[in-house]
Amino acid sequence: MTKMFKSMVVSEYEKGKFRMDIVKRGIDSLPEGDVLINVKYSSLNYKDALSASGNKGVTRNYPHTPGIDAAGIVAESASINFNPGDKVLVTGFDLGMNTSGGFSEYIRVPSDWVVKLPEGMSLKESMMFGTSGLTAALSVHKIVSGGITPESGDILVTGATGGVGSCAVALLSNLGYRVTAATGKMKESEMLKDIGASDIVDRNSLVDKSGKLILKGTWAGVVDTVGGEMLSTAIKSCKYGAVLTCCGNVSGHEFTTSIYPFILRGVTIFGIDSVQSPMDIRKHMWDKLSNEWSADSLKKYADEISLEELKSRIDLILSGKLSKKTIINLEL
Repeated sequence: MTKMFKSMVVSEYEKGKFRMDIVKRGIDSLPEGDVLINVKYSSLNYKDALSASGNKGVTRNYPHTPGIDAAGIVAESASINFNPGDKVLVTGFDLGMNTSGGFSEYIRVPSDWVVKLPEGMSLKESMMFGTSGLTAALSVHKIVSGGITPESGDILVTGATGGVGSCAVALLSNLGYRVTAATGKMKESEMLKDIGASDIVDRNSLVDKSGKLILKGTWAGVVDTVGGEMLSTAIKSCKYGAVLTCCGNVSGHEFTTSIYPFILRGVTIFGIDSVQSPMDIRKHMWDKLSNEWSADSLKKYADEISLEELKSRIDLILSGKLSKKTIINLEL
C-alpha cells in the first residue's frame, strides 16, 4: 500500500476557475526523481500565489501543488550525493511551477536540484530566506564582488518591504552598508529601520519625470526588485562605477534609459536569476547566509503557519497586504 501524505492541490473545477484543497495523496502520485524528501518547512512567494490562483504563465497544467521552496529530510535516494536522513533544501528550478512543489509533506525531485543544509542553519531558518533570500544574496554578492564597499556610498533597495527587498536591506546593513529603502508602504518604516535601513523614502519620490538622460549621482549600488520607471530613474541616478542589480518587474517589464550612465559613469547592471542559478554559486550563497550573512533581524518578521492556514495568506499576498514572511510548517 502506497504511503499517503498531506498536500495542497489546486484544481481547475470550471474553465478559468480554480480552487485550493488540502488532500491526501500517495507517494506514487509524485513525479519522477532520484531524491524523495519529507518536507518539514516551505515558504510563501508571490509566484506561489500566482500558481495557486491558476496563472497559466507560471503553471501550465492542473491539478497541481505549488511551493517553489522546500526544506526537509531525505526519505529515499538513488543518488550517491544524498543519503536518507540528510537535511536538505530545494529552491527554484521547476519546483512548484510545473513539478509538484513544497506545499506538501513530500516532494520527489532530481538530485541536481538539491542542496545540503549548511551547518549552522536550521530547516526553518532556510525557509525564512527561501527563494527571496537566495535572490537577495545573489544581488548583494554582485555588489560586493563588483568592488562596492560601505565607503563607496549609499545603496538603494527598491520594493524594500517585499521578500527580496527586506532580505537585501538586512544583509547589506549587516555588512556595514548605509541603505536607503524605497517602498510604497511607508507604514512599515519602523520595520525597515529595525532590519537596518538608514533612510526610508516613498517610492514615488524616486521616479523622475524630467526626461533628463542623466541625474545627480546618488547611489553607489542598487538592488532593484520592481523594474519599470523606478529602474530607469535608478540607473541615471547612479554614481561613477556603481553596480546595479535587477530581479523583478512588479512595476513593469519595460524601462527606458540612455547609454550615458554606462559610458560616462561606468555603471554596471546585472540581471539576477535564482531559478536556474548554477549549483556552485547556489551552495556558496547558502553557506554565506548560514554564516557571516545571517540576518537575525528578519526572524521577528516571519510568521509560522500550518498548511491549512495557507489559503488566507495567498489571498493577502495577491492583494498586496501581506507584510510578513510566511513560513509553512508541514508538521502542524
